[in-house]
Amino acid sequence: MANYYEILGVPRNAAEKDIRQAFRKLAREHHPDVNPGDSSSEDRFKRINEAYSVLSDADKRQRYDRHGDNWAHSEQIEEAQARSRRGGRFQRANFGAGDPFSRIESGNSSIFDQLFSNLQQDIRRPAPSEHPVEVTLEEAYQGTTRLLKLGDGRRLEVKIPPGVDTGSRIHISDDGQNRVDLYLVVTVQAHPNFQRQGRNLYSQVEVPLEDAVLGGDVAVPTLRGQLFLTIPPETQNGQRFRLAGQGMPQLNNTGVTGDLYATVNVKLPTDLSDEERDLFRQLRDGRSTEGS
Repeated sequence: MANYYEILGVPRNAAEKDIRQAFRKLAREHHPDVNPGDSSSEDRFKRINEAYSVLSDADKRQRYDRHGDNWAHSEQIEEAQARSRRGGRFQRANFGAGDPFSRIESGNSSIFDQLFSNLQQDIRRPAPSEHPVEVTLEEAYQGTTRLLKLGDGRRLEVKIPPGVDTGSRIHISDDGQNRVDLYLVVTVQAHPNFQRQGRNLYSQVEVPLEDAVLGGDVAVPTLRGQLFLTIPPETQNGQRFRLAGQGMPQLNNTGVTGDLYATVNVKLPTDLSDEERDLFRQLRDGRSTEGS
């Protein structure tokens, strides 16, 4: 797997601002709308989004710095390391003076019985089973289900809650006799119209020149449907508007929702009539006269 820092072209100690700037530059360059029909650019755009979704999140970035490509499994790795450290320690026991090999009783069993019993339980317990699952941004927004085929041939329908992000690990309870621990490891697909940063979404909205100059209502797509945004007169190209509560829900707390930031992309008119060209000439001449 490629290095996320290399994908964005930033050093490992890059500031959050530098990561964000690098992402925006690369996203504009490799956006599918800018490179229609170029599959290599689409793949590059997907990798850029994946790298940014990790490096823009402080917790995910910290786990990535510690574990590299295995960052999504960091909790499992660190838990296994902790178990290994605990298993490697020996506790000193004070035996009775009369018999150095006397049993230390705890209820009706000795400490050795307990140790071997715990060891047998660990051996019998199946290792956690991980299943990679890929969802769309819309599915990550509203939640979805998947049908898993387990190793023993059984099929299990699992629920993926709203708010998941790339790297999310969802614990699934298997009610079968084996009581296997199941984890879904989630990857959220890149979206052609939205970029995600945590719970916030970012998009661009085309605004006709006349509406940017005079003000008006423009349609803004969201994951809930279309909304109309009222923009003021003399809105500048690149101006950003915040649509509160139109972002992604927080995992395990859908009452908390991010925002959608829509950036204005002023669309210049084409196929002008002679009359329209005369109007633009009058506007230009009038403004040049005012400035002289």
